[in-house]
Amino acid sequence: MRHQFRGTWRNDGWRSCNKKALMLKQRALSATLWSGADVVLRQGTQFVVSIVLARLLTPSEFGTVALLALFTGIATVFVDGGFSAALIQRGDIDHTDESTVFWFNLLAGGCVSLSLWAAAPLIARFYQAPVLLPLTAVMAVNVLLGSLGAIHSTLLSKRLDFFTQMKVGCVATIASGVVAILLARAGFGVWALALQVLAMTTASTALLWFVHPWRPALVFSFDSARKLFGFGGYHLASSLLEMVYARLYTLFIGRYYGVRALGLYNNADSTKQLPGGFLASVLARVILPMFSAASSDPAVLVRGAQLTMRGMILLNAPMMLGMAGAAPTIVRTLFGARWVEAVPILQVLCLGGLFWPLHLINLNLLMAQGHSRLMFRLEVAKKILGVVLLALGATQGVLGIAWSQVVFNGAAFVINAHYSGKLLGYGARAQWRDIWPVIVVAALAAIVVRFSSGYLPEDSLLALLGLIILGVATFFGAGWIVRLKALREIQMLPWHNLGASWRK
Repeated sequence: MRHQFRGTWRNDGWRSCNKKALMLKQRALSATLWSGADVVLRQGTQFVVSIVLARLLTPSEFGTVALLALFTGIATVFVDGGFSAALIQRGDIDHTDESTVFWFNLLAGGCVSLSLWAAAPLIARFYQAPVLLPLTAVMAVNVLLGSLGAIHSTLLSKRLDFFTQMKVGCVATIASGVVAILLARAGFGVWALALQVLAMTTASTALLWFVHPWRPALVFSFDSARKLFGFGGYHLASSLLEMVYARLYTLFIGRYYGVRALGLYNNADSTKQLPGGFLASVLARVILPMFSAASSDPAVLVRGAQLTMRGMILLNAPMMLGMAGAAPTIVRTLFGARWVEAVPILQVLCLGGLFWPLHLINLNLLMAQGHSRLMFRLEVAKKILGVVLLALGATQGVLGIAWSQVVFNGAAFVINAHYSGKLLGYGARAQWRDIWPVIVVAALAAIVVRFSSGYLPEDSLLALLGLIILGVATFFGAGWIVRLKALREIQMLPWHNLGASWRK
């Protein structure tokens, strides 16, 4: 009788787990595709605008604006305060909590904007660039405007409503892109780039208020702030560390190698971010709500992590390695000969971007379970390592800085996955078993692309399209031959239910 009961419980338990996993998979698929459509349209449009601007402006002009990336990034993180992630992670949220976050964001936006404006003379003196004085003031206004619409984006993400965000993002990107191109053609130089950012934030904030019915109440609850800051405080510190490290290269390159070198590096990083940033943006907006919904059932959470891990590496590995193989053709065709020095930087950064989605997946597994304090400790340890690697790489020039990213991302994957293994039994070794076949097949496709590019013109759009088609065909053909598990899982996704979930 005992064995019969145990067998019945085990069958019922696994049946329940599989049912929950299927529901999670359907919801995740719908949310991911809408979020992906938003990011593709928004970042795709922005990338087209960047190509046009790269042919109108110089690497030095791009580098001048990039000098402020570290300071504006820090300011943006402080405005959020970690409360956005807390609103998404917690299920017991009411309008008072939401209103408290709005007023906090607005107050923080005002304080941070004033601080940034006051620091403008010091920033301009540090880089020995007087033009940074008015540019910093413009960026300070941009931070304040962004704080007005932060809560609307958070609430839309919590509801997995990425369709609304897609509409807002597309309109704002197109409008700001038109402004930037017109200013660049009129000879405004760096101001075309700075005012593009301001126009983007202004349009996004105005549209979010127009399309979203949420409005704040005239209330600020210290109880709500304490409740949310318990989780959000550690997330704020972790995000701040991540932002500082991610933008610290601008300080090293801008101060010691000049704005032209920074413009080249920033262009390479932005190009790498087209596919890499797409996946990161989709993941950051989808997996925390989804993992949080499954956090009470470890079996479902691990299964969701496995599916996400294999699905993301299936997309990211061929894009990153393929871009590294086709880098000379990409740079010459899209940006022109003046940017050719960015080719080796782009190739190295693509190698560093290989593990980036896995980094986000592991961190969000911790966040979904409420381990924000552990996440913060991990971020401190990793960023100390990252700064040391960055400083060592800087002694070898701009390319050395790029290689430091490769080493850091590999180490970060191992560190993050260690705790996924400790808490959920899905550690670095298990994750590596899930992803290494895809990486090998992607590397094969990249080698084919790199070899073939030597026989094609390096500045031809037709040649670039041919290399993309060749790389995709090689990857999927080889993947079909070796029967990649990740490909089979994509075929088994509940595509037939997708239309119904969209209509809902």
